[in-house]
Amino acid sequence: MNITSGIIEVDLHGLRVEEAIRKVEKELSKASGSVYMIRLIHGYHGGTRIKEAVEDEFSYGRNSRVKSIRPGSNPGITELVLR
Repeated sequence: MNITSGIIEVDLHGLRVEEAIRKVEKELSKASGSVYMIRLIHGYHGGTRIKEAVEDEFSYGRNSRVKSIRPGSNPGITELVLR
């Protein structure tokens, strides 16, 4: 985990889908009010399952802290914009 000016970066490389979701949930629960984004680094080739699971788990108002999900600066990154 890396925190830079209101953004938490979470590396999910090497995790199974279930482990990755639990790690994201943990980061969401402990993120302070000054954090406005969680940047998930899941990778492109092996990380597509994690990306899809994150989108399924946290989109459509399923988590009250997540305002929206957007792609990062490359296909291996997904960003959760927080409320």
